[in-house]
Amino acid sequence: MTDDRKLPTGRLGRWMRMAGAGARAGASVLLGRDDDAAALRAAEMLGTLRGLAAKIGQMASYVDGLLPEEQRDRYERALGSLQDRAPASPPAAVRRMIEEELGGPLDQLFAEFDERPFASASIGQVHRARFGDGREVAVKVQHPGIAKALESDLAGAGVLEAALGLLGMRALGSGRMLDEVRQRFREELDYGLEAARQRAFSEIHAGDAKIRIPAVIDERSSRRVLTSEFVRGSSLAEAAAADEAARKAWCETLWRFVYKGTIVGGVFNADPHPGNYFFGDDGEVTFLDFGCVQKAEPGRQDRARELHRAAAAGDDAAFYANAQKMLGTRGGAYEDGVIAYLHQAFEPQRASPFRITRDYVADLVGTMKGLVLEARKDRDGSVVSLPPGVFFMNRLQFGFYSVLARLDAEVDYAAVEREFLDLPSLPPPP
Repeated sequence: MTDDRKLPTGRLGRWMRMAGAGARAGASVLLGRDDDAAALRAAEMLGTLRGLAAKIGQMASYVDGLLPEEQRDRYERALGSLQDRAPASPPAAVRRMIEEELGGPLDQLFAEFDERPFASASIGQVHRARFGDGREVAVKVQHPGIAKALESDLAGAGVLEAALGLLGMRALGSGRMLDEVRQRFREELDYGLEAARQRAFSEIHAGDAKIRIPAVIDERSSRRVLTSEFVRGSSLAEAAAADEAARKAWCETLWRFVYKGTIVGGVFNADPHPGNYFFGDDGEVTFLDFGCVQKAEPGRQDRARELHRAAAAGDDAAFYANAQKMLGTRGGAYEDGVIAYLHQAFEPQRASPFRITRDYVADLVGTMKGLVLEARKDRDGSVVSLPPGVFFMNRLQFGFYSVLARLDAEVDYAAVEREFLDLPSLPPPP
């Protein structure tokens, strides 16, 4: 669907539209109305605003535990369109963007170019194209005006706090955390940086036949246009309908991609929404979109490795000790609560083999929200500042686990981790 309406870029106009959509949706929830129309209106508004608004809608569409149980299915259906079918930008504006960025007429840059995007999301949309030698490529183009719109969202705290609140972390939205969120989302506007990170993830997982990352076509890429080899595969919904052996193999590949990247590569892709995965034969998964990437802080990568090692070995004493050191806790109720949360989050390794379910993910999200509320009270003065990267780690954890829950397979995650826990660390990517 192409949206010819001008993308609203002013902070006040964007906030008023978002607040209006939220108020209508919230009224539907509070009044217990069976109101599909409210859900559809909220999805349309978030998609039209794009930027951070669409990201909030994307998270709500697939992360279990973010929406009230009685409204979950309705809003997931409505917001699901934001995963890869957000409103598209007008063809003429897209053409101008490509020609300005790549410095030539579109018909000379590509032998064929389909003006209808096959995917459109919060920052950009993707078109199928072909070179003269027959190679098929995917051309990701930023929505015209999105940089100004996103900057409007990031300039104030209101929209950011809504994003933090969605993951139960609004009460801990410190200035440092807000600055970190701003930095990550601004980086998504730089496709040159994304291309470098896409290549870095390819190097981390080089030699793994099950992990596929499309090659970047440098001569047709710039700051606002990113061209990669075209890939095909099944969607998450299609993969979820496969037999359990196939689903188990995909879960193993997904787990290896995320945690080998974190533990060995010191980096993780913090945007795990379902449209970023294509599923192939024999456990092969293609990974897309490396715009939102979080690097491990110095020293925390080794702590994370030891935490995973202790969880896979079922060593609770070592797990507790490494959690204390990694989080910098100092005893008291907060330490007890946060380490209990980590125990729950590491249950797939600690109780391996384990089946990640939607109820498990929803309970995990609920535990985090409860932990944050208790931390806000800080009854015994034991609360410490959250380490850098926690917002994006939770975004990854909840989203990634929600994807695994759709695949619904019992997997020996501890055994998967033992394949790479002793590998040497690699230099972090850009």
